[in-house]
Amino acid sequence: MQSKITDIFIKDISLFFIPVQTRVPLKFGSETLDHVTCARTKITVEDRSGNVGVGWGETPLSVQWVWPSQSAYAARHEALVQFCKRLAKALLDFQCTGHPSEIGHEFIEKQLPQIRQMFNLELQQEPMPQLAALVATSVFDQAIHDAYGNLHAIDIYKTYDSEFMNHDLEWFFHSDSENDKASTAFKGRYPNDYLIANPPKRIPVWHLVGGLDPLVEEDKTGNEPEDGYPIDLVSWIQRDGLKCLKVKLRGNDSDWDYNRLVRIGNISLKHDVESLTADFNCTVSDPQYVNDILDRLAVEHSEIYRRLLYVEQPFPYDLEAHRIDVTSVSQRKPLFLDESAHDWRFVRLGKSLGWSGVALKTCKTQTGALLSLCWAKENGMPLMVQDLTNPMLAQIPHVRLAAHAGTIMGVESNGMQFYPEASLPEQLIHPGIYQRRDGVLDLSTIGESGFGYRVDEIERVLPEPVQFL
Repeated sequence: MQSKITDIFIKDISLFFIPVQTRVPLKFGSETLDHVTCARTKITVEDRSGNVGVGWGETPLSVQWVWPSQSAYAARHEALVQFCKRLAKALLDFQCTGHPSEIGHEFIEKQLPQIRQMFNLELQQEPMPQLAALVATSVFDQAIHDAYGNLHAIDIYKTYDSEFMNHDLEWFFHSDSENDKASTAFKGRYPNDYLIANPPKRIPVWHLVGGLDPLVEEDKTGNEPEDGYPIDLVSWIQRDGLKCLKVKLRGNDSDWDYNRLVRIGNISLKHDVESLTADFNCTVSDPQYVNDILDRLAVEHSEIYRRLLYVEQPFPYDLEAHRIDVTSVSQRKPLFLDESAHDWRFVRLGKSLGWSGVALKTCKTQTGALLSLCWAKENGMPLMVQDLTNPMLAQIPHVRLAAHAGTIMGVESNGMQFYPEASLPEQLIHPGIYQRRDGVLDLSTIGESGFGYRVDEIERVLPEPVQFL
């Protein structure tokens, strides 16, 4: 690899696990989340001149989303925790220098497959999927990006160019033999060529309407928490000035899905909500299921249909195993990859199968999200940035990616719905990032280096770091 004086290597890693309890349950397909463990890491890096910088990364280990299964939750959760420890050790042993995107790319491409394979052989249970491995990796990848920016006293988004990176995008994409010809489109181009140069400080925010959520006051069962936060959808719309709603559907009960869309659509019309999206939770196997719902909605409720901005990931996670031609769906509404979009190669496969766009997530690594973003934009695929119910520090790289990506409509952010108290120390410093007001998030408090966490000002008491060596 080429080298610059600004290149870094990993010097030290600390790993923390923070338990978080939800205030109301969140349904993921056939499973329900009522608590989560957030992995957080602190990484120290050093450049070629001996200068040292510190960075932070964090992500919720949302087992139900990253590893859907009938296997016991406890076993999957413990495996994820142990895998994070394995990654921490592997990264300390990883002899690689460069820009964070280059370090992340080399680790994800050359180290992670072997680490996951060996871990699964030792696991002696259902193998951990690639999505779970990426989510565990993301916490470290984020911290390396943050540390690099902090070391050089610069916003990390100002480093995705030729001044700081040793390689252009052709180097990243050329590693795949199937893409040798297409990769030439990226020669001499860098991520910043595809990012918004002057990102907005205020971005529209999407609210998640879960399958268990009461929609109006009358839907409440009496078992909901009385903690001062809204419960039903109408109350959320009124308090937060919401204009965008993401509707979780079942994907295996067309009548329920259609009626849910219509009911939420009518509430949207009444309360001036402008945009809707339908998330079928990866449970659909036949495109006709989605088409029938969309066609019926178009005929019977044309204004609700008009406000449906896109459809999200109706089909199974494993895109390679389920190569479904989805063109008929994307001819009706833009169809976005989410769970299937592990990296840019899957985005490319999705495009060949008829998918319209891609929903990025920082929990699949900052490095991977940037590469998927660049490939998608070069190939005419629109973008969204979707949430993993990010609390605490995890929220900041998430919303910053959305601001720089140029999405079709803002960012999804629902941590304030499911565990608002978890982020109170961060909210004191960044009120507009952890509270939705007038239908937007306000990013004006972001700091000037790294991801702009301003960690030194956040009075967060962390548990003791775990041992992994």
